[in-house]
Amino acid sequence: MQRVVLKTAPTSEPITLSQLKMHLRTESASFADNFDETQSIAPGVHVVADNYTTHVGTGVSVLGYSAIVSFQSGTNLAGGTVDVKIQESDDNAAWTDWTGGAFTQVTTDGAGATEPDNATYEKAYTGTKAYIRTVAKVLVANCEFGTTIIRSVSSLAEDDLLDALITTARETVEAWTRRALFTQTWYLYLDSFPGKDYIEIPFGNLQSVTSIKYKDTDGTETTMTVTTDYLVETNGDQHGRIVLPYGVSWPSVTLYPSNPITIEFVCGWTTTALIPKSITTAMKFLIAKWYESRGEDIVGNVTMFEDKTAERLLNTWRLWGEW
Repeated sequence: MQRVVLKTAPTSEPITLSQLKMHLRTESASFADNFDETQSIAPGVHVVADNYTTHVGTGVSVLGYSAIVSFQSGTNLAGGTVDVKIQESDDNAAWTDWTGGAFTQVTTDGAGATEPDNATYEKAYTGTKAYIRTVAKVLVANCEFGTTIIRSVSSLAEDDLLDALITTARETVEAWTRRALFTQTWYLYLDSFPGKDYIEIPFGNLQSVTSIKYKDTDGTETTMTVTTDYLVETNGDQHGRIVLPYGVSWPSVTLYPSNPITIEFVCGWTTTALIPKSITTAMKFLIAKWYESRGEDIVGNVTMFEDKTAERLLNTWRLWGEW
């Protein structure tokens, strides 16, 4: 017997609140209400620092929002250069550079592969983390600059409803396609090792197998070793597999009576950009239907999807097999 239990849910959804509002054509009262701005690095004169740890900006929550980072350059003193880059984080504590988030270096004259000072530069954040901030490096001479993070925060009284519908649509699509749409961690529990040389992993897009552990009758737990005891096949967007190496067998041991074998694995597409557009479009169709009807309006037999267009879009991506 096999069972799966969710350990860590996705930290982001395949579509954002602002993307959904664009699809639904909802608007707030005024243009000013649609945006807010937060200083990351305060504007002013910043001293020379050949590192990205002196000039560190404030982190801003961007989960569920569209965001643009504005880099406002003032005057660089003679020979001064400014390098600004965007960093991202899941928890506003551990930060990494966002790929593609480095602004072109700013110099006094913008000669060569640089930009001139006394100008404003912008980058849209298209990553998937919950927080972003800016950090800067200043060389040769002091420079004037600041950075601002601008969020699209257009709001409705029903934003909480729309957020809930986004999550519900993802969960519905995952149930239908038998997939994990976005990075998440699961436990797979087995009562025994299989009679074949592999174990199929559910949900597709297997990223990694964190561990395989089993307990004997005394409850003593053993952790198996990758490459020695097993191999991992990620298999793209299909079912991943755990496979025995040549000449290796599953452990021969009397197992514990309750959930003796635990496989922890990470699966799902790693970025929203990789999730097929037919899947995110189907989610929008489903949410639009639910948002319009606000309840059950189908009489008679009901399939999983009231919206047949959504079902047709998703059928291509449905996984088959023992899961």
